[in-house]
Amino acid sequence: MKAVFSSEWLKLRSVTSTYHAIGAATLMAVLGVAWTLYVSGLADERGSIRAAAPEEGFLPLVQISLAVLGVLAITNEYATGMIRTSLISVPRRSTLLLAKAGVIGLTTFAAANAILLVTYSASRLIANGRHLGFNDTSFADDLPKLLASGLSVTALALVGLGLGAAIRSTAAAIVSVVALLFVLPGVVNYLPAPWNTRVATLLLPNLVPQIADERLSSRLGDGFLPPWAALTVLIAYPIVTLATGYYLLNRRDA
Repeated sequence: MKAVFSSEWLKLRSVTSTYHAIGAATLMAVLGVAWTLYVSGLADERGSIRAAAPEEGFLPLVQISLAVLGVLAITNEYATGMIRTSLISVPRRSTLLLAKAGVIGLTTFAAANAILLVTYSASRLIANGRHLGFNDTSFADDLPKLLASGLSVTALALVGLGLGAAIRSTAAAIVSVVALLFVLPGVVNYLPAPWNTRVATLLLPNLVPQIADERLSSRLGDGFLPPWAALTVLIAYPIVTLATGYYLLNRRDA
């Protein structure tokens, strides 16, 4: 297993798409600095404002960028025919997929948390005592949400890997991830109440605040999962998609 893991790590480092995806994700820090400079200027004029935290507002950029990395980790091999070589080298398809999942999981978790921490630190340094709303809480208070955000990025990258294994098409898998992240939350709004709010609690974009023990709705009993339940749902997303990807990978020829 160790040799397979090392091989998958070498594959990931050998393709330029890996650096493009991580580079796109690091734009969060650049946008975070630009946003903080902008709202700091407004605060200087008005005294204080309430602005969105950059590590929250630009989180979807990191999520989708590293989800693409998860998709490409396997669909690139189908596109080039490398998957046949991989399966000859590693006949047990479960071992191959687990190794890919381990490499993608560790890489995206490390990259996401580094980007989030840099964005968080830079924005607070630039704020420099101004009352911008997002800098009124301490790092200890913000830490659960930062960790939940990093976990959500990792989960979505593994979802991308699972969808890539199941669908085999880069474009179709990326469209599926985009639908999960952006389209479904909008569609759910058209469900009748209270099902719109209740279903929304289970969608991936809404799990981060719930893991940090924040309510999505002020209505008692609606729009809220306890942190342990929200974390369980988040973990279920990659488990289900990877299991589906393995099932289809195991049943079909390369």
